[in-house]
Amino acid sequence: MSSIVQNPRGGCVLSGISATLGAIKGFCPVFHAGPGCTMQTSAATTAANELGGVLVPCSNMLEKEVVFGGIEKLRSTVAGALEVMDADIFVILNGCTSGVIGDDVESVANEFREKGEKVYAIETPGFQGNTELGYEVVWNNLVDQVIEKREKNDKLVNLFGLIPGLDKFYRGNLEELSRILRRLGLEVNNFFVDGQGVENVLSSSGAALNIIVHPWLFEGPAKKYEEKFGVPYLRIAGLPIGDTDTTAFVRQVAEALKLDKKLVDEVIADEQDYLYRYLEHGTGILGWKRLAVVGDSNSVIGMTRYLSNDYSLIPKLAIVTEPLFRDADKERITNRLSTLTYCDAPDIHFLPDQFDIDGVIRSGKYDDVTLFLGSSNDREAASYLDTMFYEVTFPITSRFIFNKTVAGYRGALSLIEDLFSNL
Repeated sequence: MSSIVQNPRGGCVLSGISATLGAIKGFCPVFHAGPGCTMQTSAATTAANELGGVLVPCSNMLEKEVVFGGIEKLRSTVAGALEVMDADIFVILNGCTSGVIGDDVESVANEFREKGEKVYAIETPGFQGNTELGYEVVWNNLVDQVIEKREKNDKLVNLFGLIPGLDKFYRGNLEELSRILRRLGLEVNNFFVDGQGVENVLSSSGAALNIIVHPWLFEGPAKKYEEKFGVPYLRIAGLPIGDTDTTAFVRQVAEALKLDKKLVDEVIADEQDYLYRYLEHGTGILGWKRLAVVGDSNSVIGMTRYLSNDYSLIPKLAIVTEPLFRDADKERITNRLSTLTYCDAPDIHFLPDQFDIDGVIRSGKYDDVTLFLGSSNDREAASYLDTMFYEVTFPITSRFIFNKTVAGYRGALSLIEDLFSNL
């Protein structure tokens, strides 16, 4: 390992796979890993999951399995899961230990499929990447192994890019974006809310469009959908929050699907009227604050652009915290944070290490910041500034979130309510 990262904002690839699969109704992850790995990986994402935490079946590998192999123990674990767990599809996930010793989890999955059971395997040990990669790995494998070609539905769209658990508002955000899309006459596969599950995953191959709400995630699965099922994709580079970006989101989708312009204009006008009837009562309560946002790229883009473009705040600092390895991804994020309507761009940093993040915050350069949006990891550093601080990016430890949203038209109202309550 070339370096140590203090307080990484996320887990290993296995945590991303587990959180994503566990949040889809009808899927059951089956861990082939040690008990500590299972508890740390799954319990941390329990709040995100339909099936998570200590409910996840696990082979609980110990020293004996490390020395002699754990296939037989995995086989009995899968058999037990099929007997007692209420799920439609079971997916074996191997941890670092089973990956290192080379246990063939795919062979076990094949044995059960030959008996007519819907058991699959994802051979991606945790050390191969982070949580964001885990989200992509799930969809890559679902396209390769589970999803089959369905008849085309010109009104169906798939909504991707919001990671269960890593986006603490993912349920509410998906509900709000789905609500808006349905007003346009569309059917929406969002996979994680509205009672959706296995059937929505299977029907995703018949969609007219994949909508990726994220500045860099999901490139691989999107291309697989396009090549295998002929589903094109549209990238929305950053979570749309408020009038400016949500209206742009609606028009981009409408253009991609050639929707009726009159209907689109009516929906936008109605949503804007609803939004501003409330916002007019809050004009000025946060005005002219100098803004810093620290968190994942989706949140940093969405909140910086909304509070700057729609609410007249002055952006001073934006720190993107997930590890990024492609220059094109950084350029896309930088472009979104730089092309603001009324003000200059903030200083932009890409820093996954909390030590480096704290150093920037406490450098003295941003002592004039009066509104700081970040995670629970940033509370201490923010305390050295004379500023209002609000936990709104992962991780959030100060509150529990069910379906609160910060996305879309109505999420913009929710965000302002919360910020005002923390003045």
